[in-house]
Amino acid sequence: MGKQFQAFLFVIIAQILFIAGETDPGDVAVLFSIKASWQNLPRNWIGSDPCGSGWDGINCTNSRVTSMNLQGMNVMGTEFGDIPSLSELQYLDLSNNRGFKGTLPSSIGSLTNLSALILVGCSFFGPIPESIGSLQNLVYLALNNNSFNGPIPNSIGNLSKLYRLDLNDNKLSGSIPVSNASLSGVDMLVNTKHFHLGTNQLSGPIPPRFFSSSMTPIHLVLDNNQLTGGIPSTLGYVQTLLVLRLDSNFLNGSVPINLNNLTSLTQLYLSNNNLIGPVPNLTGMNSLYYVDLSNNSFSPSVIPPWFTNISALMTILMERTQLEGVIPVDLFNSPNLVTVVLSNNQLSGSLNLSASNSNQLGLLDLQNNSITNLELGTGNDTELKLASNPICVGIQGTESYCGVQKTNSSYITLANNCTPTVCQLGETLSPLCRCAIPYTGTLHFIYFSFSNHNSSYFSYLSGFLMNAFRENLLPVDSILLSNPTFDTYFFRQFTLNVFPSGQDYFNRTGISAIGTLLNRQPPQVISYFGPFYFTDESYPLFGVKSSSKTGIIIGAAVSSSVLVLLLLCVGVYALQQRRRVTRALAHNTSASLNHEMRSDSFPRLKGARCFSFEELKKCTDDFSESKHIGSGGYGKVYRGTLDTGQLVAIKRAQPGSLQGANEFKTEIELLSRIHHKNVVGLAGFCYSKGEQMLIYEYIPNGTLIDSLSGKSGIRMDWMRRLRVALDAARGLAYLHELANPPIIHRDVKPSNILLDDNLSAKVADFGISKPISDTGKSYITTEVKGTMGYVDPEYYMTQQLTQKSDVYSFGIVLLELITGRKPIERGKNIVWEVKEAMDNASDPSELLEILDPAMGWGTSLVCLEKFLDLAMSCVGEISRGRPKMGEVVREIENIIQEAGSNKFVVFNLSSFEAKTDGFDSSVSFVPFRVEGD
Repeated sequence: MGKQFQAFLFVIIAQILFIAGETDPGDVAVLFSIKASWQNLPRNWIGSDPCGSGWDGINCTNSRVTSMNLQGMNVMGTEFGDIPSLSELQYLDLSNNRGFKGTLPSSIGSLTNLSALILVGCSFFGPIPESIGSLQNLVYLALNNNSFNGPIPNSIGNLSKLYRLDLNDNKLSGSIPVSNASLSGVDMLVNTKHFHLGTNQLSGPIPPRFFSSSMTPIHLVLDNNQLTGGIPSTLGYVQTLLVLRLDSNFLNGSVPINLNNLTSLTQLYLSNNNLIGPVPNLTGMNSLYYVDLSNNSFSPSVIPPWFTNISALMTILMERTQLEGVIPVDLFNSPNLVTVVLSNNQLSGSLNLSASNSNQLGLLDLQNNSITNLELGTGNDTELKLASNPICVGIQGTESYCGVQKTNSSYITLANNCTPTVCQLGETLSPLCRCAIPYTGTLHFIYFSFSNHNSSYFSYLSGFLMNAFRENLLPVDSILLSNPTFDTYFFRQFTLNVFPSGQDYFNRTGISAIGTLLNRQPPQVISYFGPFYFTDESYPLFGVKSSSKTGIIIGAAVSSSVLVLLLLCVGVYALQQRRRVTRALAHNTSASLNHEMRSDSFPRLKGARCFSFEELKKCTDDFSESKHIGSGGYGKVYRGTLDTGQLVAIKRAQPGSLQGANEFKTEIELLSRIHHKNVVGLAGFCYSKGEQMLIYEYIPNGTLIDSLSGKSGIRMDWMRRLRVALDAARGLAYLHELANPPIIHRDVKPSNILLDDNLSAKVADFGISKPISDTGKSYITTEVKGTMGYVDPEYYMTQQLTQKSDVYSFGIVLLELITGRKPIERGKNIVWEVKEAMDNASDPSELLEILDPAMGWGTSLVCLEKFLDLAMSCVGEISRGRPKMGEVVREIENIIQEAGSNKFVVFNLSSFEAKTDGFDSSVSFVPFRVEGD
């Protein structure tokens, strides 16, 4: 083909692409194909430029479709369509479209950039294809509440980045797939935190190979299947588990004696199986607050000691488990016990509630036992059930506790003193007394950490959801929670009505945004109430619309198809040419940058030296294990000694973490400008022989987390913690307010705060930091980065990164400094635990129970209150209400000055009892004394 003809063709192509608009022609063809085969798509799917015209549910990056979100739009179809041809697609959510009844084609494996595949609450059927294992970037796979059948593909084990596997509520059958010499399996998912495989038809034994010490799951949900055989003892290796659901299967044999190795477990469900042998010994599982062992055939046993030894227990369900003997009196002194169901056993003797010190006990169900006597104390509000016990024979049979009762599970967030109002047909009165058409659905919680006997939990859930909607600027006026029930499979359910703000109904975009937020599960909700999924009722305004203008529609479709075919033909050629040019430019640019990085004249570096690979290899003894001092997502860290005698820490990127030359160059230029005593300094870099390394000054006393945990041996008293907080705050304030350009750290946490020889704190690790050109403005990210528990909820949900995101993370660090606890520990969120303790404290001295016992002698209660107030202001749910880091620095300076005056009430934590069950455990402390005047 001659050059003149090529030039002419390029001119024609350019003109046609200009007419077509912003969207890649190949992606246009796919969307028009979908438009022709699906029904009830958004009305604004018109024109030939989906990206430029802003089609509802379609988001683009650089002319390519990267996100398709049609959640809850009542879309209908019978085939998946040509979606797998959207090669740049990263996010796909078709949830809550019951009219979608297709299968998942094997071509789904072509979406190699996909990170989230969410198909909750549709009508998909057929097998999950083996090609699903080709989605190597998949982080979130949610296929629950469909009709998928057949086996779970072995290839799912290839999804090494998978965080959440949700296959609940389908018709999947066969055994749980594990790896062998030729096949992968779920045992290879060592990074997956959530295994939700319940409510299917899985059969056969639970493979012992499923579990290993290298796995780190927090939820294992296998309930309501047809699993047989015993519980494998290898389960005891998985010590990260928080929730274990094996209930409603056909499991038999004895419970493994090493089950109590799961010391982090908070909820245990083994009910409705054929388990035999002794009642499981749960001693030492001090985090447990929910236990259900009902309907098994355990050997006859008295009440086991762990009933009273595990003070965290809130719910004990052991119906039909052959318990016998007298119920110990001290059971009812447990500080957290809310629900006890021991019906249909052989418990006997006297039931003594007269000395009960528990103000929490809401339900005690002992129906169908052999209780002969009852001693009740005064003011006891416990709902007591004693029907079919000897005590209920005769005159005492008229007592209310002798009747057959049903637990009242009704709860609703009622409207606030609304005057009687008659709404129009289809409308409902909202809690704010406005008539509107709500978006209605059901929240299904896979487990439940709350009880019908504590209404505050329902208020919390309502408040958390409303806050999440507001933080994401969704058009929600109010919400109504009602009808808390358990479904057939013992999942907790709530009916949710979401009311629109400023109008009588939601548009498609609003519905989709609400459903998407719920599908992604707001962190403040999931951390307090556990994982859930949302299924909706079809919004009444989204019914299928018919049109009499069939001829016009057909004509438009035909003409659009012709245009798309033309664009597709010329686009393919243009795309090939563009790729050739891009590869050539990339090659030249990389070579140029590579040369520039190796040269001694690297531009604008202030004190950062370019090291050769040989130099660093020599100073680390060929990167020997003896020099290995840490690891992270970036790679490994080594201690080295330069020829000058200077100790350095060398971060060596692993192959999967290598950046492009330009990005690496930009990061080095950024770090070379940072010079502050409370920020770890960059000494140099290496960019040669396929290596990327950053060389930092060596900080000898390790991380703050090492000191807080006791690993470093450094005693962290109150004043030292205050000084560490001040140093770290000064480092962050420098990054936000004085660095040029300002920098958002994005990963503030104790493991990224280092302590030098003088125990001064230095902020470290800038691997995911972001420079911002305009201080105070937000930065829109395509991927939320950070560490779970420290990530700002507002940033997580909106992807709008600001300096206030660092402030939130620093607030979590402040709470860790004062409590000695992790952000999320044993199913409890540190923010809400501290907030609850502060709300319930009538006197400042009552706040002492949340302090880290390792702190020793402290300072004034006034300072304690101020420090907690500061921390809680930093973790405010809305970013604009949080202080700036400069303001945080000044407040900590004031607290330290006040603490040093030594004229206030001081406290001693040395006699605190060791706490293993959360903030609400009993605490003893010595009397206060006054120093000074």
